[in-house]
Amino acid sequence: MYASSRGKLIGKLADLIERDQEYLAALDALDNGKPYKSALVDVEFSVNVLKYYAGYCDKIHGSTVPSDGDFMTMTLKEPVGVVGQIIPWNYPLMLLAWKWAPALAAGCTVVLKPAEQTPLSALAVAALAKEAGFPKGVVNVVPGYGPTTGGALVKHPDVNKVAFTGSTEVGNKIMEEVGRSNLKRVSLELGGKSPLVIFNDIDVDKAVEIAYGACFANHGQNCCAGSRTYVQSGIYNEFVKKATQMAKQTKVGDPFAEDTDQGPQVNQEMLDKILRLIESGKKEGANLQTGGSRKGKEGYFVEPTVFSDVRDDMTIAREEIFGPVQSIFEFDTLEEVIKRANDTSYGLAAGVLTNDITTALAYAKSVRAGSVWVNCYDAISPQTPFGGFKQSGMGRELGEEGLKEYLELKTISIKV
Repeated sequence: MYASSRGKLIGKLADLIERDQEYLAALDALDNGKPYKSALVDVEFSVNVLKYYAGYCDKIHGSTVPSDGDFMTMTLKEPVGVVGQIIPWNYPLMLLAWKWAPALAAGCTVVLKPAEQTPLSALAVAALAKEAGFPKGVVNVVPGYGPTTGGALVKHPDVNKVAFTGSTEVGNKIMEEVGRSNLKRVSLELGGKSPLVIFNDIDVDKAVEIAYGACFANHGQNCCAGSRTYVQSGIYNEFVKKATQMAKQTKVGDPFAEDTDQGPQVNQEMLDKILRLIESGKKEGANLQTGGSRKGKEGYFVEPTVFSDVRDDMTIAREEIFGPVQSIFEFDTLEEVIKRANDTSYGLAAGVLTNDITTALAYAKSVRAGSVWVNCYDAISPQTPFGGFKQSGMGRELGEEGLKEYLELKTISIKV
């Protein structure tokens, strides 16, 4: 297919998703438990990602190379081929768009396995791809469980690349299986335990608001959640007081109610994990400011929880909770907090709040993370590459870098 024709198809799919945005948002709210209003934002972002990559289709260029000798040398960028894509349950539709858009723009065919907890929007968008006129076999959605359906994709010798978003534990297993099969290309966006560092010179109310969004967005079910909140000692006590008050104001309940801020967690397994980690925080000596329990007796609801006086060696400081739990740490100096922020096996994201540009840049250059946000958090757009250092993964999604993950580079030299 001509590259410009691919772009038109992807653009048409984006228009159909936009047309059916209320239906698709309702599916994700039903499947995932996230508030309907949040799911609508996910749909909007998904449309923007598809439109961004639709414009890239006929702009994938090779180059000419001034090689030594009597040669004319050029490079071609070709699609990697058949791509197996495995997405998690926290952003079902949005992560589908992150996976499909660059792969289709590059000219690949895709086989997507949605999370077993949240397959509905993926199946609905597959139907829209058919309506848009994608050729048979280009877009495929295969629901199933990770060890079986996901495992089959990872092991299959005719799959040329696997793109996975999910836990670090599963990412490690994928790397092992790829090594045993055909050494297919791999991109992994994995777990995180991201630090948000807040300095004395920032407005406390502004800092509390940004830190709240960083930690509690999507019920805390966010791979880059700012779940380690480091606050400098000069504003520490005031910050803890105000952060606790903001968490207490969170409206937990029906995802389809307009005033709901937090719906249920995705399932019993995640509810149990979050409650187990909350209990570990209590037992290990963190100061519970608010929350700390299941909310109600029905559904998978967790009280928005805030711990203060958290130490770096506590379980809640080391493990990814993936729930509405904010851990607040106290620090004194920039040098100290950089060392503590980097003391983790993860490296997905980080944030810093300060009015001192020198401090902000020193932190941003020193912290080991794929994304660093200054005086904001979760500032993600279709144009900005996203991915992790260390055990938070390899490769990038979004932006031009995300497109490169689905391309092979071929060098052609012609004797003159």
